[in-house]
Amino acid sequence: MLGSPHNQSMETPATFFLVGIPGLQSSYLWLAISLSAMYTIALLGNSLIMTVICMDSTLREPMFGFLCVLAAVDIVMASSVVPKMVSIFSSGHSSISFSACFAQMYFVHAATAMETGLLLAMALDRYVAICKPLHYKSILTPRVMLGMSVTITIRAVTFMTPLSWMVSHLPFCGSHVVPHSYCEHMAVAQLACADPMPSRLYSLIGSSIIVGSDVTFIAASYILILRAVFGLSSKNAQWKALSTCGSHVGVMALYYLPGMASIYVAWLGQGTVPLHSQVLLADLYLVFPPTLNPIIYGLRTKQIRQRICNLLICCLFEHTCEGS
Repeated sequence: MLGSPHNQSMETPATFFLVGIPGLQSSYLWLAISLSAMYTIALLGNSLIMTVICMDSTLREPMFGFLCVLAAVDIVMASSVVPKMVSIFSSGHSSISFSACFAQMYFVHAATAMETGLLLAMALDRYVAICKPLHYKSILTPRVMLGMSVTITIRAVTFMTPLSWMVSHLPFCGSHVVPHSYCEHMAVAQLACADPMPSRLYSLIGSSIIVGSDVTFIAASYILILRAVFGLSSKNAQWKALSTCGSHVGVMALYYLPGMASIYVAWLGQGTVPLHSQVLLADLYLVFPPTLNPIIYGLRTKQIRQRICNLLICCLFEHTCEGS
């Protein structure tokens, strides 16, 4: 018993090697180009939204506050995985240090836990705005917004800290080759010499509770919103509300469906679902939402679209004036 900490430290690898997407090596160049394009869009779009919201004093409604936090989380989520993926697919640099691997694991999964909480907060914001418009400012006060944001952050940290601790303290005395394109916790835990079941079970139960509860409340919010929308007398107002809600639900589906599918496939689909499909599912829900969220939640919002156009026009004319 006294020797176990020493043995565990001796069995801690200095480096892991990420395979990428097993079986799709012939498509790595196209994957690298596609990921680079989506990452550029995600960085520019989310940075632009954060800049506009922070600079414009008129964008102080709760929706814009949540949108600004969501943009920051999307940048963290995409930046945690995409640069390394592009490096693997373009140049084959697959090595990652032990500490960097677990830092990536922590930030990726904490960011996804925060993302689902923010999507719930934004759904509740739309419910109050549409169903209780006269009480909007009295319900969603700055204190309530801050409390929701802090709660979402604490929940993500509380969920991820034990999981990261459990996986990082497993002994890795065998292969250090991770059959994945980033340090996904189940893929890393499977390399351990000890039984990874406790960490895998914790991940499954925790993810199911967090996502299950969030999706339930999001669905309830949009059902109530649709009831209110169909009660409107104006067909134009109905169509506008349905278009907005439809785009939001579409983005949420692209986030939740691949995410939950990747978790349950890793548990139930081993041997039946090809490994490259499992990895692609896990990659999909980390790359698509940060790319699409600025477009769906940002550019489709009239106030933000107008502010971005004004900002770009001002920058263009200022540059033109300086050049002349």
